[in-house]
Amino acid sequence: MNKIFFITQFLVLMIISSIGFSCTNFIVTKGASKDGSVMISYAADSHVLYGELYHYAAQKYSAGSILKIYEWDTGKYLGEIPQATETYNVVGNVNEYQVAIGETTYGGREELWKPNGIMDYGSLIYIALQRSKTAREAIRIIAELTAEYGYCSEGESFSIADKNEAWIFEMIGKGEGEKGIVWVARLIPDGYISGHANQARITTFPFQKKNNWTDLNQTVYHSVDVITFAKKKGYFTGKDADFSFSDTYNPVTFDGARFCDLRIWCFFNHVADGMKDFWGYATGNDIKYDANGYAINRMPLWIKPTNKISQLDMFKYMGDHLEGTELDMSKDFGSAPYGLPYRWRPMTWAIDDVNYVHERTTGTQQTGFSFVAQLRGYLPDKIGAVNWFGTDDCASTVYVPMIASITKIPHCFAVGNGDMMNFTMESSFWITNLVTNYAYTRYNLIHPEIEAEQQRLYKIFIDDLTAFDTKMVDILKNDSGSAQDEINKFSKKQAETFHSSWTTLFAHLFTKYMDGNVKTPVPIPVGNKYVAPKVEQPGYPEYWMRKIVNDNGNMLKAK
Repeated sequence: MNKIFFITQFLVLMIISSIGFSCTNFIVTKGASKDGSVMISYAADSHVLYGELYHYAAQKYSAGSILKIYEWDTGKYLGEIPQATETYNVVGNVNEYQVAIGETTYGGREELWKPNGIMDYGSLIYIALQRSKTAREAIRIIAELTAEYGYCSEGESFSIADKNEAWIFEMIGKGEGEKGIVWVARLIPDGYISGHANQARITTFPFQKKNNWTDLNQTVYHSVDVITFAKKKGYFTGKDADFSFSDTYNPVTFDGARFCDLRIWCFFNHVADGMKDFWGYATGNDIKYDANGYAINRMPLWIKPTNKISQLDMFKYMGDHLEGTELDMSKDFGSAPYGLPYRWRPMTWAIDDVNYVHERTTGTQQTGFSFVAQLRGYLPDKIGAVNWFGTDDCASTVYVPMIASITKIPHCFAVGNGDMMNFTMESSFWITNLVTNYAYTRYNLIHPEIEAEQQRLYKIFIDDLTAFDTKMVDILKNDSGSAQDEINKFSKKQAETFHSSWTTLFAHLFTKYMDGNVKTPVPIPVGNKYVAPKVEQPGYPEYWMRKIVNDNGNMLKAK
């Protein structure tokens, strides 16, 4: 990689980072999950995104009503469109009919970024969730909205799922003087998993004569001009059968593999054999290209897992730090003396004209919020969709079960309860950040305590959810008017349990580990008024002390 190319890619990376770059989505079809649910995960990673749980209440509107569009990233007013006559309840990125949508920004060809419309990627997500009862319907709505009102964001990959199906949908604008998007959506075969992380992943696909939205056998949808537009722009000159969406609109570079697809490699590597064959590609060290400039040794778009996947597995995979690989960041000197698997930004730098990178792992410090949507088609829609919602770093958060039909968001997750520059102990975003940021100071000692508390809460949540399901099935059979109240109370209880537990956990960790000590209470002897806690001072590991000696040993040597 030459220096000019590296700097160019770095600048592009920084531009995208400010508007949503660095998110991660994993997709699990119902045949690949332990309980027969469809699952998608989404980490909304941004250094300035405040983690809160959005809510759009189900409503009916009179004819002629208008919906104002504000850009999700900036709050900028973009324009208006006609409001639907009816919208559905949306909790975060999941709706009451068990439709869920996640996204990752991949950028793509910069000349296609020109804002020629009013529909940004965030608005598309939440409008589609308010208007769709199936994943296919959500795809159609996004395609139609961008065709009618234009698109004003960069290249995007969406995970779009319902209780039966999971899709990956990739799109990009058309640049100056053109309206709408070019796009393609592919159904993930049942029994398989997929994912995307800021690099477009759909390559070749079977071209369709038309989009038949009612044909459930159709497994591919795309814009009619997805190939002809590429030819018109000079991006592609080959046979239609050889056309690759990703290689045309978002060609793979070192950055796209190392910073993005490597996260998907980690997910696949957790659940399937043979991923070592793609290590050279995923690290960006051995990307092979054909005569058209297409990467030919890419990972498959989907794979079949060796074992079925649970929501607990998904929580774990979302916190991955390349453990068990040669790039495990807790093992090199950059981990400081306490095995910290994180690096503060920027991710790229140069020393003596040599370029270097920090790894971009799935679990990362700058997550605003994340979720695992569990879409359980074996239960009534009223209770079938669970938005397992968490704030901050995926490796250290707790995913709390929020039923997608709740009509009131628990206070600790609610919009308006604090913001990025206003701290409050009532906000779970701030409580999780207190715990995780304190853990970063002595990670090898503190993080295991966080993991133990996570597992304790997950047992409570899953036991409570199992009992709730049984109770609610009976209530819904009797068409009881108390159903909504029971659903709201359940999610409120889970959120409050988490918030209280994590507040207590922070107090425990802070008192135990402050000032570099490790303190534990001891019994007070009979007759004593008090007794000091036991104090241990683990010190630094030998390799770290040797570094200190090598750097400044002559000045520090004892006489």
